[in-house]
Amino acid sequence: MKTSGSNLLWLSSLRFLLQHPWHFALSILGVALGVSVVVSIDLSNSSAKTAFSLSTEAVTGKATHQIQGAAEDLNEEVYRSIRIDGKIRNSAPVVEGYARVNGLNRTFQILGIDPIAEAPFRDFASQEAGIELSAFMSGQNTGLIAEPVAEELGVSIGDTLSISVGGRPFQIRLVGLIDAENDRSQQALESLLVVDISTAQRLFDMQDKLSRIDLILPQDAENSIIPEIESMLPEGADVIRSDSRTETVEQMTRAFEFNLQALSMLALLVGMFLIYNTMTFSVVQRRPLIGRLRALGVTKNEILTIVLKEALLIGFLGTLIGIISGIFLAQFLVKLVTQSINDLYFVLSVQELSIDFFPIAKGAVLGIGATLIASFWPAREASQAEVSTVLRRSSSESKITERIFPLAIIGVLAGLAGVGILLIPNGGIAAGYSSLLFMIVGFSLIIPLLIVGMAKIFRPIAGKLNGLIGKMSVRGVVTELSRTSVAIAALVVAVAATVGVGVMVDSFRTTVVSWLESQLQADVYVQPPSSVSRKADSELVPMLVDILKNTEGVAESHTVRSVDVRTNKGTDNLVAIDQGPKAQNTYQLKEEASEFWQRYSKENIVMVSEVYAYRNDVGLGDSLFVETDEGRKTFEIQAINFDYASDIGTITINRDIYNRYFDDEAISGLALYAASGVDVDELVERLRERSEGMQEVFIRSNRGLREASIEIFDRTFTVTIVLRMLAILVAFIGVLSALMALQLERSRELAVLRANGMTPGQLWNYVVTQTGVMGVMAGILSVPLGILMAYILVYVINLRSFGWTLQFMISPGVLLQAVGLAIVAALLAGLYPSWKMAKANPADALRNE
Repeated sequence: MKTSGSNLLWLSSLRFLLQHPWHFALSILGVALGVSVVVSIDLSNSSAKTAFSLSTEAVTGKATHQIQGAAEDLNEEVYRSIRIDGKIRNSAPVVEGYARVNGLNRTFQILGIDPIAEAPFRDFASQEAGIELSAFMSGQNTGLIAEPVAEELGVSIGDTLSISVGGRPFQIRLVGLIDAENDRSQQALESLLVVDISTAQRLFDMQDKLSRIDLILPQDAENSIIPEIESMLPEGADVIRSDSRTETVEQMTRAFEFNLQALSMLALLVGMFLIYNTMTFSVVQRRPLIGRLRALGVTKNEILTIVLKEALLIGFLGTLIGIISGIFLAQFLVKLVTQSINDLYFVLSVQELSIDFFPIAKGAVLGIGATLIASFWPAREASQAEVSTVLRRSSSESKITERIFPLAIIGVLAGLAGVGILLIPNGGIAAGYSSLLFMIVGFSLIIPLLIVGMAKIFRPIAGKLNGLIGKMSVRGVVTELSRTSVAIAALVVAVAATVGVGVMVDSFRTTVVSWLESQLQADVYVQPPSSVSRKADSELVPMLVDILKNTEGVAESHTVRSVDVRTNKGTDNLVAIDQGPKAQNTYQLKEEASEFWQRYSKENIVMVSEVYAYRNDVGLGDSLFVETDEGRKTFEIQAINFDYASDIGTITINRDIYNRYFDDEAISGLALYAASGVDVDELVERLRERSEGMQEVFIRSNRGLREASIEIFDRTFTVTIVLRMLAILVAFIGVLSALMALQLERSRELAVLRANGMTPGQLWNYVVTQTGVMGVMAGILSVPLGILMAYILVYVINLRSFGWTLQFMISPGVLLQAVGLAIVAALLAGLYPSWKMAKANPADALRNE
C-alpha cells in the first residue's frame, strides 16, 4: 500500500508539472543554461590541452630527454660529438619553428628531422615510414604533410606549397604524405610540416645550428649516462627531460583556465536562484493540496521526498539538455579560447573538439547537485509546515517577513567570512573566488531587507508617476517577497557580474593604454610576423634592418632582441634592448636600486617585470642564474618594471651585456625615430616601399601599434564577455519564471481586481510597472555588489592570477548600463505575464477548482 501511495503522490506531482508546462520548461532551461556554460568551458579548455598534448607528443615522439643550447639554438657539431664520440645512437637532431601555409588560416609547426636517425623517435618521420630519401634529402626545399591537409589544400605529391616564415616567402615541394595510424595521431599531425634538417635550417636562417637534440636514455642508466653527455656539451647547453616543456605550458595557462572556469560557475550560481524560485513556487502553488494530503495522513518525509523527486527530474532533464547544448556551445567557445592562448602563450591549433568524460561528469554532478541543494529548503518548508497553516498562503509571506532581519544578519556574517578568507596569508586564486562567493551569497541574503526599505521610498514616487496603480505595483513587490526577492537577487547577481567584469576590463584597458603611451616612445615600429601575437619570436633580415635605419627621414633607432633562455627559475623570456638614455623615459619602474640606469649598460644587472617578480617570488637584490653561451652567469635584479604585454613575465637586459655572453646578432624588432619636421605617416609609407620584396614585416606608426595592441587586448576578453552575457540570460529566465509564477498564483487576486472594474489595460499597466520597479531595484542593488566584485577581481584575483597592478577605474557608463540592463531585462521578462494576466477571464479565475 505504501508503494501504491508513493506512486499516486508521484503521479500527482507529474500532473502538476505538466499542467504548468511553461514554468516547467523555464525551470529546465535555467538548469540547462548553467550546466551548458560550465560544460562548454571545460570542454574548450580540455580540447586545447589535448591538442597541445597531441602536438607535443607527435613532435617529441619517444624521446626521454633533450639537449638544448643556452638561447634558442645549438651548434650541430654537438650532435656529431654525441652520436659519434659519445656513441649515443638513440639521438636525433631537430630544427623546429612555425610558418603560415598559404591557403589555410592557421599556423603550422615545422619539424626539421634526419629521417635516417628518426626510427626510434617518430614513426611517421623515419625511413621505415616510407620516406623516399633521395627525394626528401635532395638539397631542395622539400616536405611532408598529413593526407587530410593535402586534401584540404587540394595538392598532391609533386605540387608546391607556398609558405611564409617570419614574413619571408618560401616554396616547399611536396614529396610525400603522412598517413596517420589512427584518429588521435591524425589530429596531432594536422598542423605539422615535416622537412629535412637542411631545409629547416634555410627556412629559419640557422645554418649549422639545431633547435635541440632528442635522446632516448634507458631509465636505469640515466644517472651514469647524463653526466657523461654533459661533459661533452659546450658552455650553456644542458640535458633536460622531454616532459618539462609540457609542465611549463601547464603552469603558464593554469590561471587563465581557472578564471574561465570560475566565471562559468557564475552562470550556475545564478541558475540556483532560479531553481530555488521554481521549487518555492511549486510548493506554494500546491499548499492547499499539501495541506489536504497532510490532513489525510501523508507524512512529512513523503512530502519532502516527492518535492525532491520533482527537483531531481528537473535537474536531470536540465542537465541532459545542458550537456548536449554545452557540447555545441563549446564548438564556438573553443575558437575563442584557442585565439586567446595563441595571443598570450603559444601556438595552438584545435581542429576538433575533444569530448572527455570528466567535463561531462562534472556538469552532471554540478547540475543535479545544484538543483537538489537549491530545492532542499523549499522542500523542507513544505514538509515541516503545520496542517493548520499550510493551507494559508499568507503564512508563507509572514514567515519571510519575520525572517528578514535574521537573514540580513546571516548575510552580514557571510560577507565578513568572505573578508576573513581574503585576509588568509598566501591565499591563492581559489581563496579569492571563495571570498567572492561568500560576499555574493551574503549580499543576496540582505536583499529582502533592502527591498522593503527601497519600497518605502519608491511607493510615493510611483504614486506620483502612475497614480494608484504605481503604489499598488510597489506594494505587490513586498507582499510577494518570498519570490520577488529571489528573482531580484538572481538579476542583481547577474547584472553585478557585468558591472564587476566591466569595471575590471575598463581598469585593465585604461592601465594598458596608459602603459602603452609611456612604452611606445619611438615614431615607427618594425616587426616580423610572430607565431604568438604578444611574443617577438621571429627575426628581421639584417640587410633590411640596415636599409630601414638609413632611410631618409630616420634620425635615430634602437633594436630589441627576444629569446627564451634557461634560468634557475625555468625557461624565461629574455629581452635585450639597446635603447640608451631614452630607455629611462620608456620604462615605468615599480622599484629600482640606486643609479640603476647609470649601471644598466655596464654591469651584470637586469630588470624584471612585476609579473615575473610575483610569479617567481623575487625582488631587488636577488640573483638570477642564466645559462649563456659562456656558461652559467649570475645577474642581479636591480629594477622591477610594469609590463602588461605578458602574463608570464620578462627579464630585460642591456644589449651590450647580452652580446658579451650570447653569440647572437639577430634582431627581433626595430624602433625608428623620425627626424624633426618629417611626417610620420609619409615615413611609414617610405619604409614600406623600401622593405617590399625583402621580407613581409609590420611597419606601424606609434598610433598604429597602439591600436593593434588594444585590438589584441580586446580579443582576449571576448570569452569573458560571452560568459557574462550568458549569466544575464540565465537571470532573465529567472525573472521571467518568477513573474509567470506570480501570474499563476495570483490569478484569483487579479481576477478580483478585474471584477471590481480594473480594465485589461490597467492590469497590463500594473504588471509592467511592477516588473519595472523590480528591474530598477535590481539595477540599483547591482551597483554596490558589482563594484565590490570588481574590487576583488582587480586587487585580489587578478593579482593572484597574473601579478599585474591595475588602476581601479569606475566608468559611469558601466554603472548606467547595468541599471538600464536590469530594467530592460525585467520589462522584457514581464511582457508575456502581463499579456497573459490581462487576457485571463475573471470568471474562470474565480471559479473554485
